[in-house]
Amino acid sequence: MTLKLILMRHAKSSWDDPLQSDHARPLNKRGRASASVMGKWLAENGYLPDELLCSTAERTRETYARLGLVAPETTFSDALYHASADIMLRVLQGARGKTVLMLGHNPGIGHCAELMARQAPDHPRFLDYPTCATTVFTFDTASWADVSFGQGDVLAFGLPRELLSDLGG
Repeated sequence: MTLKLILMRHAKSSWDDPLQSDHARPLNKRGRASASVMGKWLAENGYLPDELLCSTAERTRETYARLGLVAPETTFSDALYHASADIMLRVLQGARGKTVLMLGHNPGIGHCAELMARQAPDHPRFLDYPTCATTVFTFDTASWADVSFGQGDVLAFGLPRELLSDLGG
């Protein structure tokens, strides 16, 4: 059996209100457009999650909402707010879906993508994992509990800036 992981960093957030807490920051205009284009990219490629594991921060929640995808099982977890790669792996190991979307923050989400990959994709932006960067991995196992770092085969890596430029945006 094959499991699929969609590992996504939240889209670009707003810094307009200097008094707003980090946890409460929403997306800015570019972030909203980026999340929408990434949702279309995921849907067009058949990368549809049946489970969501998401940080509780406003910008991750809004990124998910703007993807336009509906995961039947959703979990918003404080543990994923600025989580390390190790914590993300532990949360993932409790997943039950066949295709899981995990939405989080850098530097943890980028480090997690780097550690998950058996071989990193040949892309100059993979290691810095910019906002809304998305990697789709497959794992040749029947249970998330058996997944560990270095076992993921990269199926796809996408950036909203590249997709928007392809659309002339």
